[in-house]
Amino acid sequence: MAGPEIDALIQCLARLPGLGPRSARRAALVLLKRREALLEPLRRALEAAASAVRACPICGNLDSIGPCAICADSTRDASLICVVEDVADLWALERTHSFKGRYHVLGGLLSALDGIGPEDLAIAPLIARAKEPAVKEVILATSATVEGQTTAHYLTDRLAGLPLVISRLAHGVPVGGELDYLDDGTLSAALKARRPL
Repeated sequence: MAGPEIDALIQCLARLPGLGPRSARRAALVLLKRREALLEPLRRALEAAASAVRACPICGNLDSIGPCAICADSTRDASLICVVEDVADLWALERTHSFKGRYHVLGGLLSALDGIGPEDLAIAPLIARAKEPAVKEVILATSATVEGQTTAHYLTDRLAGLPLVISRLAHGVPVGGELDYLDDGTLSAALKARRPL
């Protein structure tokens, strides 16, 4: 139906999250129809990102400078390290503008089923950073999944004994959430994490 170049474009787009084969075909068609306005700028942006963006040697964030802008920002609180699974989680927390500390990207979560062990994650660099005298608190911001909880427990054990506070993100009722629509696990976590007013 289409030449090999178009087919290759569709296949590449279909590998992106949220795009299946049909969405990829539609996106490819729009890109090709609007070559000057969309395809060429996208090509240049992809080439620039591929050549310039690297993982930060300190925290694992993606940036074109090393260390990244967050690690290089002297106004950020060096006593707080927020541990996240991947860069998407870091970016999500940054969107809130409510955390002014530093980050550490693990690069995944422990998972026996997927064969991901401690040696596959950036745990050793986290322990080294946590031992720095400036660090006073490590916030474990892993997901509320089995893998996220397992990783948080493992990290808690590894960080035990260091002179710092180990905290975890709260779990429970989301802002604007109605109790009737929440699952049992979320309600149970919310009850356990209750606090006085």
